Amino acid sequence: MTDQTKQDPGHSSARTLASEPTAKRLEPAPNEVAAPATSSSRELAAIVRKAGQLATTTGRKDLVERLTDTQTRLRDPNVRVVVVGEFKQGKSKLINALVNAPVCPIDDDIATCVPTAVGYGTEPSASVLVRGDTSPDGSVERLPVPIDKLANYVSESGNPGNTRNLIAAEVELPRELLRGGLRLVDSPGVGGIDSSNALSTLSALSSAHAVLLVSDASQEYTEPEVQLLKHAMRISPNVAAVLAKTDLYPDWRTIERIDKDHLKRIGELPLFSVSSDLRLLAAAEQDRELNNESGFPALVAHLRSDILAHAEALAVRSAAHDLNFVVDQMSVTLKAELNALLNPQDTPVMIAELENAKARADEYRGRSSRWSTALSDGVADLIADMEHDLRDRLRRVQREAENAIDEGDPGPIWEQISEWIDQRVAEAVSETFVWTDERGRHLASEIGDLFAEEQVSLPIINVGSTEGLLDPVDPIPGFEPGTLSATEKIYIGVRGSYGGVLMVGLATGLIGMTLINPISLLAGVLVGRRAYREDTNNRLIRRRFEAKNIVRRYIDEVTFQVGKQLKDRLRIVQRTARDHFGGIADELHRSLADAVLAAKKAAGTYSEEKNRRVNELQGQLRQLQQLTAQIQLLAPKDVDGGVGEV
Repeated sequence: MTDQTKQDPGHSSARTLASEPTAKRLEPAPNEVAAPATSSSRELAAIVRKAGQLATTTGRKDLVERLTDTQTRLRDPNVRVVVVGEFKQGKSKLINALVNAPVCPIDDDIATCVPTAVGYGTEPSASVLVRGDTSPDGSVERLPVPIDKLANYVSESGNPGNTRNLIAAEVELPRELLRGGLRLVDSPGVGGIDSSNALSTLSALSSAHAVLLVSDASQEYTEPEVQLLKHAMRISPNVAAVLAKTDLYPDWRTIERIDKDHLKRIGELPLFSVSSDLRLLAAAEQDRELNNESGFPALVAHLRSDILAHAEALAVRSAAHDLNFVVDQMSVTLKAELNALLNPQDTPVMIAELENAKARADEYRGRSSRWSTALSDGVADLIADMEHDLRDRLRRVQREAENAIDEGDPGPIWEQISEWIDQRVAEAVSETFVWTDERGRHLASEIGDLFAEEQVSLPIINVGSTEGLLDPVDPIPGFEPGTLSATEKIYIGVRGSYGGVLMVGLATGLIGMTLINPISLLAGVLVGRRAYREDTNNRLIRRRFEAKNIVRRYIDEVTFQVGKQLKDRLRIVQRTARDHFGGIADELHRSLADAVLAAKKAAGTYSEEKNRRVNELQGQLRQLQQLTAQIQLLAPKDVDGGVGEV
C-alpha cells in the first residue's frame, strides 16, 4: 500500500455529481453489473397483467387491486440493505465507494445523524422526509434539496441533534449497481451515549432485506459490535460483516483473522475486507487491478448473488402465491356457473354446498373467528409480557446504578455514571425490542397457521418500520460535583469552631480564665473539625439522594417512552394481520357469494344463451388453466425464508 491510498477522493464536492451525472467511472467488472429483471419476473409480470384483465372482465375489482400491488412489487423490489456500525468506522465512505459518488458526508468531524437511503434514478436527486409538527395526523412531507447541500441536513454538524425534525433522506443516482432495486441505507453510528441511535438502527433492521456491519481494521470487534451483530441476526434474514480501512492499518490481516474467530462463535457470517479509498482511487484512475485490490468486487458479488437474487426470488414467489390465489378465486365463480349450465339437475345440491361454504367464510371473517380471537389475545398477552420484560430490565439497571452511587461520591464521577447508565439502558431496551420483534413475528406466524387450517395459503407478514423507536428522551441532567473551595471549607470550620470557643470560654470563665484561652481554642478546633465532617457527610448523603432521584426519573421517562412506542408497534402487528387476513377472508366470501349468485342465475338461463355462456366460461377457464401452468413453471421451489410481504 502506498501513501496515496490514504487520500480522500470521495470527499470532493457533490456539485460534480449534480453537474456530471455520467462522470467518468470505473468500468464495472462482470460481477459488479446489476442484472436486470430476470426472465422469470418479466414473464410473471406478463401473467399478472393477463390475470388482471380476466379479473376486470369478471368484475372482481378487489382482485384487480391485489394484482396491482403484486405488479408494483415485481417492478420495484426495493431491496433495502442497512449499513450499521459504531461512529467513524467508515460506513458513509463505504456507500460512497460502492456507488462512486460523494452522496454521504464524510470527514473527521462529521457524523451522520439521519438515515440516508441511496437508490436508483435516471438523474441525480435528493430529498428529505420531514415529520410535520403542525399537522394533526403527524404526516410526513417530502422536500427536495440540492444534492450538494445534503450534508447540511443529514450530518450532526449541519443538523445538530436533528433540530430539523427529519425522519430520513433519500438519494437517487444513475448507477448500474442500484438498477435492480438495491437501496443502500447509511444509518447513524451506534455505540455512543445516544441510545436513541441504537434503537433507531434496530428498528430499521426490522424491514431490511440485509444488513452490513462495518468495523474498521484498527482493532478487533468490541463487545457492543458483537452484541449488535447478534441482534441483527435475530431481526434480519441476511447479515454480513465488512472490515473497512484496510489501507490505513498494515496489520489488518491479523484483525481479520481475529474477527473471523468472533464471527464463528456467533454464527456463519461472511466477512469482506475492503478499502474505500482504494476503490475511489481505482475509479478515478480507471485501474481494474487496483479495484480488485480494494476488495469491493467480492462485496458487490455478495450484494448481487446473496441479496438481490434472493430478494428477487422471494418477490417472484410472493407474486406466484398472489396469482394462484387470484386464479383460484376466479375459478370458483366460473366453475360454479359452468356446472350449473352443464348439469342443471345438480344445481340445487351445488348451491346448498356453496351456501354452507359462504356461511363458514362469513364466520371466519368476523371478530369472533378463531384467528381474530387468537390475534387479539396474543397481542394483549404480548403487550403485558413486553411491559414486564422492559420494567424488569430497567429496574435491574436502576438497582445497579443506586448500588454504585452508594459505594462512593457520585459528584466527581457523575459524567462516567451518566454514560454507563445510558449504555446499560440502551442495552436493556435493545434486548426488549429484539425480543418483542421476535414474538411479534411468531404471533403472525401462528395466525397464519390458523388460516392454513382453512386451506388458505398466506405470506409471512413484515411490519418493520424505518422510523426510530424512541421519541426524544432528555439526557441525564448534570449534577453538582460537591467539591468545596478552600474558602468554603474555612467558613464551615470557623462556623463550627465559634460555638466551641464560646461554650468552653464561658465555662472556663467561671474559674477566672479569659473567654479566649488555650482550652477554648482547642475545643473550637475539635468542634470545628467535627462540624466539618458532619457537614461533609450530610452533603454526601444529599448528593446520593439527588443522584438516585435523577436515575429514577430518567428510568421512568425511558420506560414511558419505550413502552408507548413498543405498544404502538405491536398494535401495528395487530392491525396489519387483521387487515391482511380479514381481506383474504372477505375475498373468499366474495368469491363464494358470486359463485352462488352465478349458479342461481345459470339455472334460469335459456338454451341459446346457455350455449353461448358455456363457451365463454370454458374459454375463460382454459385461460386460467394456462396461467396456472405458467405460474407453476416460474415459481421458485427452493427459496428459503418467507413467501412475501404485506
